[in-house]
Amino acid sequence: MKIRPAERRDHEQWLPLWRGYQAFYQVDLGDAVTDATWLRFHDPAEPMHCAVAEVDTEDGAGRLVGLVHYIFHRSCWMLNPSCYLQDLFAAPDMRGLGVGRALIEHVYAAAAKAGSTRVWWLTHESNAQAMLLYDRIAEKSGFVQYRKAIG
Repeated sequence: MKIRPAERRDHEQWLPLWRGYQAFYQVDLGDAVTDATWLRFHDPAEPMHCAVAEVDTEDGAGRLVGLVHYIFHRSCWMLNPSCYLQDLFAAPDMRGLGVGRALIEHVYAAAAKAGSTRVWWLTHESNAQAMLLYDRIAEKSGFVQYRKAIG
């Protein structure tokens, strides 16, 4: 398995993973959001990034089996940027094989290279399988998220 930044040619394989992530959380973000998100990953002026997990296939084309989206942002609490790991998804047939951990480790390395002093993320309280991994590789902050939709 290889973890690498997403390339424009990956869109066709990235899209089903992105849709699978949305289905897991029972949301449909729509084509406008999906298209804008994909474009942002490839705009050097944007702080948004996408990496993919790829495995070899018999035909040599490679198969994308996971994705991670992360965003660098400023913080009022530190000088260096923070890194928000926003989305993480592994293909259902690849779960438990280290895809998620490898993608998170990629984000850790990218954050260190960018001078970030923190990587953070959220997960739903019902995502028990993922939390088994998260509890081994990070610490819970103790904070509870509140939000209000505007508009």
